[in-house]
Parts: sequence; C-alpha cells; structure tokens
Amino acid sequence: MQKQMNKGVTYYRVSTKKQGKSGLGLEAQKEAVKTYVTNHPIQIDREYFEIESGKKRKRPVLKQALRFCRRTKAILIIANIDRLARNTLLVAGIIESEVKFVAANKPFAKPLDHLEDAIRAEREGERISQRTKDALREAKKRGVQLGTNGKLLAVENKKLSSEFATKLEPLICEIRSQGFKTIQAITDELNARKVSTFRPGSRWHKSTVHKLINQL
Repeated sequence: MQKQMNKGVTYYRVSTKKQGKSGLGLEAQKEAVKTYVTNHPIQIDREYFEIESGKKRKRPVLKQALRFCRRTKAILIIANIDRLARNTLLVAGIIESEVKFVAANKPFAKPLDHLEDAIRAEREGERISQRTKDALREAKKRGVQLGTNGKLLAVENKKLSSEFATKLEPLICEIRSQGFKTIQAITDELNARKVSTFRPGSRWHKSTVHKLINQL
C-alpha cells in the first residue's frame, strides 16, 4: 500500500549576499534536505530562500513560509536549526506555533532538542560576532584604516582561512576514507583527535566544518 504523501515547504538561509551568489553554505543545506525528502513521503510544494542574519527576528521570507505552512498544513523543512535562526526566542516561538517543522539533520528531534540546538547556535553566533569585533579592534591598533580600507582585513583573514583549509585537506580526506562521511561524524572525529580550529582554543562545530569543506 502506497504511503500518503505529506506536503512540505523548504526554507534555506544564508547570512550575506556573497554567500547567496557563491552558493556557500546553500548547497550543503540543499543536500541535507534532499536526503531527508528522499527517505520520507513528502511532496515539496514550495521553496523559500532568504539572505538575512540568523540573529534577526524580522525575517520577511521566513514569515511568508510560515504563513503558507499554516494555510496549507505543510511541514516546514530546514537543514538544521542554525539555518532557521540563531535566535532562541524566535525558534521557541515557532515550536509553540501550529506550524510543524523538521530539521533534516535531526528528523526525530523533540522540541527540547531543537531548543538546545537553538541555544548552541545563538551562542556560536555571539562567539563569531565577538571574534569579528576583536579582529577589527586589533587591526585598528595596528593602524589599519577601517571602513572602505577595512576590506584589507577581510582579504587577509580570507587568505589565512584558505591556507588553513588547504593544510587540513589531507586530514579531512583521511577521516572520510575511514568511514566518517557526515558533517556530524567529521566534526566529532576532529574534536576526538583534538585537532586545532582556525581560532585555537575553540571546539569544532558543524557550522565550522561546513565552512571548511566548502572551502576545500
């Protein structure tokens, strides 16, 4: 007997226009959602794509997606919680609403699991913001002109990040060859081996591993 198909709506988010144009982060989201949809009886009715900070609560495209889900009883499908938002209150509000949603990386997660992931995502966003502020402050101390010329700092950081990714490429290939295929598995293995991140002193997270693999 054929299973009844549920209606689904996909929602993807990136933080900057540059990420949107380059596909940075977007392809990984689409791949995660595709894997979930392939293994579940879901018919995708619409796709929503938004370029916006995950910390903001005013998200017009997300609002449209939620409105459509309420009207059609469709399931909102996201790659993972931090792509939905890096704002715990926003995630909590969606959990409490009548809209059902699924994170492709944790399809059987309970509401409390989603809240815990939202808290981690928000904290990671705060750490990223603080690192950016620290980098700008140090650049200013070195006499780097911020504003238009501050792009030099971004170029420098991008160069260092690219060199770091290249350095880790053989290790990532080795880890994958040993059967660690998913982002979560690679993240856990990097932490288990105590491999240093680009910012020494912090642990690997799925978001940073996503970024590393996209760079490679």
